[in-house]
This record gives sequence, C-alpha cells and structure tokens, in this order.
Amino acid sequence: MTAFSAPQPPSRMAPASDRARLDPPAPYPRLVADVGGTHACLGWVLRARGGVADVAQFACDDHASLEAVIEHYLGGRGGPPPAACAIAMATPVVDDRVAMTNRDWSFSVRALRQRLGVDRLVVLNDFAALALALPELSPAEVVAVGGGKPVAGAPQALLGPGTGLGVGALVGPPDAPWALAGEGGHASLSAADEAEERVIGFLRHEFGHASAERALSGSGLVNLYAASCALRGRAAKALQPADVAAHAIDGSDADCRDAVEMFFALLGGVAGNLALTLGARGGVYVGGGIVPRFGDWIGRSRFRQRFEGKGRFSGYLCAIPVWTIRSAGAPALRGANRALEGGASLASVGVQAST
Repeated sequence: MTAFSAPQPPSRMAPASDRARLDPPAPYPRLVADVGGTHACLGWVLRARGGVADVAQFACDDHASLEAVIEHYLGGRGGPPPAACAIAMATPVVDDRVAMTNRDWSFSVRALRQRLGVDRLVVLNDFAALALALPELSPAEVVAVGGGKPVAGAPQALLGPGTGLGVGALVGPPDAPWALAGEGGHASLSAADEAEERVIGFLRHEFGHASAERALSGSGLVNLYAASCALRGRAAKALQPADVAAHAIDGSDADCRDAVEMFFALLGGVAGNLALTLGARGGVYVGGGIVPRFGDWIGRSRFRQRFEGKGRFSGYLCAIPVWTIRSAGAPALRGANRALEGGASLASVGVQAST
C-alpha cells in the first residue's frame, strides 16, 4: 500500500471557524503534524481518547516539501491510510495557499487533501494548535515562573521562541474555548532601558525593522550576540544559535552570556505586553524550543522583572502567573487533534477542506 491514495473528487473548503460548527468530529485514524521552520513532528491518533502515538520528528532540511515528509512518515509506519489529518504550521493560514515564513515550502490545502485521500484536512497556525492543547497540559509539563493563581475563564496568552517567535491565545469559556493565532512575533520590539535601546538600535540598523522575532528566536540569539560584540567594539565570531547557547551556559564567552541575559529580559517585556493586551489573567505560557534548553535560567534572569515592569500596571501583572512548557509529549500534536473535534475551538486560525 502506498503512502498516498489517488486524487479524490473536488473538496469543499472554508475557514475552519465557519465549518467547525457544521461538522461532527472527524473520523479515525488521524494523522497530526506540527511543522516548524527547523523540524516537522508527526503522530498518529487511532481512536477517541487514545492519545497521540507513533510520534516521529524529522529535520526539514532533509526533505524537499511537506508532502515529502508526510510520505516518508506514512511509508515508514505501514498500516491503513489516515481518514483525517490536521497540520499545525509555523505561518499564517488564511486561505487555500499556505506558504511558510521561515522556509520555502508552500502547498494548496485542497490539493493536499486530495493527495492524502482523507475525508477532512485542517491546516492551522502552530500556536493556535498549541493553545488548544493548554487545557490538557499536566502539572508535570509546565514550570512556574512567578505570579499568583490563574483566574478561571480568563484569557490565556501563549508565546514561544523557536525558529521564529510564535504568539497565540486561548479565550472563552473553559468548556468551549477559542484558539487565537496572531503574528505578534513581527510586532515592533520595545526597550525598557538604555541598554535595550542600544540593542534595538543595532537591530534596526541591520534589518530596517526591529521586530520581536529579530531578537527572540534562534537567529535572534545570534543577532543579540552580534549586537553585544558590536556595541563593545569586538568582532563577532561566526556562531550558530546552538553555539551561542553553549558558550553562555558554560560561561566561556561573555558576549554570548550577555546575549542570553538580554534575550530573557526582552522576552519578559514582550510577554508582559501580550498579557496586558489580552488581559491574560488566566496566565501566560512560554513554549517553543529555545527556553527549555537553558534550564532554570529564565527564573534567575530579568524575565519576571521586565514582565511586571509596566509602570502603573505592575501590580496587575504581578498577579499573573507564567509557566514555561517543558513537555516531551509534543503538545501541539494534541492541539492539532483537538482541531478535528469540531465545536467552537477554532476562531479564524485555519483552513479546512473536506469531501
């Protein structure tokens, strides 16, 4: 049996928010995926409440397209083809043509559904998928970074540095929350002191627009390292994000360490702005692949100081809890699976094609 079936009849397609109220839960088995700029993680859901199994991660550089990654995964596991599929993408998802921001992959939702031969395909923003998974996170999958207790039913904010900077939220009643996807990673970065102003000036000189993602991402770590070197009159080495992290952790390079300190300070400022914008008294979650690599550094950094340092509203923010997501269980895959359940969980964050 081949990984892909023959093309199917033309599908109906609509924004997921329009169709979620009309469709029952999608059939099983289900293929779920979380696709970022660096890695693609895929899993299999065999039955209701069965959890995500057969999780596998692939380097995007090793594959020419999303379709190639899916074909490789399905061909390697054997068994029946999927009846439904949900794909979380690190990019805006607004119509049939989906193009990634930090990778040259693009595809048609309608054509992919036909190629897969599934009854239903939902493509949504990756941080919308992660937001849908927030209610399912166990205490063992998160680590608290200050604050008080969450307010039940209040909005929950989500951001996460990885290849880029993702932003999302979960709003509405606990029994039927709505996921929101935004592109807050591309909002302008703001400074809280003169040191941050100098760094942002460097980023503006280098890129024209100093977005939050220019500092709070893998490439952002390198940019902050380069800024530290330039502002001290030193030549920057040709380092990768992993190099900056390693030298900061072992203390072998002062500019790398300064870059990481600045990273957490700026992350705290952006997280505080997001909490104020959304009124996120239900808490703020920090996801993405970068923060967990630094262990408890976020707790020892200026993150919480910058998070709360918003003048007259510092007391408001002081009460808001923050958690870092440290799950090894691919929570975005759980959120992608939840997107196939119908109901009111998707608020204009994706596109759906079905037979």
